Amino acid sequence: MVPFLRKRILSSAIPLVCVVLGVFFLARMTGNPVDLYLPLSATAEQRAEFSAAQGFDLSVPAQLWNYLVDAAHLDFGTSLRTGQSATSMVLDAFPVTLQLAGVTMLLAITGAVLIGSLAAYRPNSLVDRVASLLSMTAASIPDFWFAVMGVLVFGVSLAWLPTSGTLGGPEIWVLPIATLLIRPFGVLVQVVRGSMVSALSAPYVKIARSKGATPRRVIFGHALRNAVTPVLTVAGDLTVGLVNGAVIVETIFGWPGIGKLMIDSILQRDFAVLQAAVLLTAVTIFALNIIVDVCHALTDPRVRQAVPA
Repeated sequence: MVPFLRKRILSSAIPLVCVVLGVFFLARMTGNPVDLYLPLSATAEQRAEFSAAQGFDLSVPAQLWNYLVDAAHLDFGTSLRTGQSATSMVLDAFPVTLQLAGVTMLLAITGAVLIGSLAAYRPNSLVDRVASLLSMTAASIPDFWFAVMGVLVFGVSLAWLPTSGTLGGPEIWVLPIATLLIRPFGVLVQVVRGSMVSALSAPYVKIARSKGATPRRVIFGHALRNAVTPVLTVAGDLTVGLVNGAVIVETIFGWPGIGKLMIDSILQRDFAVLQAAVLLTAVTIFALNIIVDVCHALTDPRVRQAVPA
């Protein structure tokens, strides 16, 4: 396991370095913050003073060096918009996104395992056909379209649910979670069904059935344990996608997470907050990929045996 883990960490470190460098240069391609934060009537002296205070008067290599040194100490400076620490702003917003993504994946996995397993137990039955139709439809719906339609129908026309913000009861979670849930749920139902169909046709399952095992015992006690590996892999990839996809959902619903914070930082050219947010998101995705690979290796010994010591 140690050689496998070492290889995965080293192979994932290269994309992480590219993200660290890429966010620095791409952020500066959005324009000069001096033009945004100072009025048109600002004098040359005022512009120079603002640039010097924020370090924008330095050469790009010097700015890059300062950025890398500060990032190594988890110090990304202060926000141009609020004057707060960029690191504290990101750390305040990120748990909100993780909470939203975690609840979404918990519901998606639970529902997909139940529905996918029932559909696989009787292939080509009415339950299987309905589950396949609904899951393929759910996996095909764009999340931004679903979010806009949800706001229009349930928030504006029917006035049943709030359309933005986090103040209120459980109803504030319905539209954001439904928007994030629909695609992972559809994909996971298909994966669970396919894996369970193969597992239920295995000889040990047929033996369990011949001994009088109940359908519940056959599905959850025998077949599911051997069908879980591809489900874990896909669920991990979808979780990573939820962290990225939260940008759209948080922007539409005004959810104060890391996605909305990044969009606001891009529009306001708040380099410090943007760099901190992107780096933390990249590290989180890096860690999630490692966790998924470790789970895959634990459930399938062939994966770790393929890595030389």
